[in-house]
Amino acid sequence: MSKIPVDIADFSRRADRTRYIVEQFGALLTDRVLDVGCDKAPLRDMLPPGVQYTGIDIGGNPDIRLNLEEADRLPFDDDAFTVVICADVLEHLDNLHAMFSELVRVARRHVIVSLPNDWNTARRAIARGSGQIAHYGLPLNPPDDRHKWFFSLSEAKAFLEAQAELLSLSIAEMRATEKKRPPIVRGILGLFHPSRERYLNRYAHTLWVVLEKPQKG
Repeated sequence: MSKIPVDIADFSRRADRTRYIVEQFGALLTDRVLDVGCDKAPLRDMLPPGVQYTGIDIGGNPDIRLNLEEADRLPFDDDAFTVVICADVLEHLDNLHAMFSELVRVARRHVIVSLPNDWNTARRAIARGSGQIAHYGLPLNPPDDRHKWFFSLSEAKAFLEAQAELLSLSIAEMRATEKKRPPIVRGILGLFHPSRERYLNRYAHTLWVVLEKPQKG
């Protein structure tokens, strides 16, 4: 965990997350881009001219409307896209593992994935014994948006590393994001949690990875 760089970022709006993708990984967004779970597809208007964008989702403003949980495979050929993006989507799917393999199958060069750190959103409600945890709980009516998995940043990191090894991918980049805090507050929190892993499990909100596929000769 000590080697993972941490960026300060607030993703209170989906467009903020997309803007981070463009700023941090923009050099990879070339040729043909697939945005899995695109929602309203803000990335479409942030890409430079000449980049072919395809967004898929069950709602929002996708190019292709698809229920990822009911899909056995993505409707594309192998290596169809230069880069595949799947930002904070997999945790909503029962078929997370199968869909992860599909992301890799249809990517030619890179797969960019983000996973949330559920411990970060849950810690305060659990500690004080009141409140709700976003995307969890037991609402009266079936929610439109809920997570199917609950995991820490450490678990997300271990999962991504294992999938990379299983699918013969290299990890080109891995980083975490944390919300903005005054430096003195971060310093105090660091004193209370000197273990870098424990600190990130409590206070980082997202883990990002760029996976690279071996290129065919």
